[in-house]
Amino acid sequence: MKILIAEDDKHILNGMSDLLEKEGYIIIKAGNGKIALELFEKYHPDFVILDIMMPELDGYSVCRTIRKLNEDVPILFLSAKDEEIDRVVGLELGADDYMNKPFGIHELRARIKAITKRYLKLKSSNTSQEDYFQFGDLKVYPTELYAKRNNQVIELTLREVKILECLYQNKNQVVTRDMLFDYVWGYNYLPNSRTLDQHISKLRKQIEINPSIPTLIKTVHGIGYRH
Repeated sequence: MKILIAEDDKHILNGMSDLLEKEGYIIIKAGNGKIALELFEKYHPDFVILDIMMPELDGYSVCRTIRKLNEDVPILFLSAKDEEIDRVVGLELGADDYMNKPFGIHELRARIKAITKRYLKLKSSNTSQEDYFQFGDLKVYPTELYAKRNNQVIELTLREVKILECLYQNKNQVVTRDMLFDYVWGYNYLPNSRTLDQHISKLRKQIEINPSIPTLIKTVHGIGYRH
């Protein structure tokens, strides 16, 4: 999923980008409103994070133009303002949510996840795909970003869901490390040798009955993994 972030503060822009890339999103960065619109039309992101006060074009103007181009893409406003009228204007222009600066990492993650769920639900409602897929004794709900074992709910990130999807689609086959990187991170990603192992280790702790003796995600030494 591609997220366009338009923010003129480089520290905030890079901080959000780093966080969301770790969560599994592809980030498109814009330092002002004019560039944001150019990148929106070029890359067609799946949702947009807009600062309100930006050079060239403010967030309101960018939102207004985006809504003429796309009525459905989710939009989250960021603002240092805390006036009710500012929130009202943003929402009336078609934004889905609004966050005041400064904000915490956990709040940002929660808002992004909520937007992601809405987007995935909308996307899946236009297809005939199942609400979940069976991964061993787990039911994985990709549009909800969680898995269930009996009554236990296991929260997952978008990247973790994509790892499980890739293994599920290649059940009983060896999935190479390169295949996983291409599916989960994208073809242009230059992998760190430990990145995938760290994600698999974290995922096993969440979904395996005994992470030290995994049965759902098995290691094929020197090659990759198998479900």
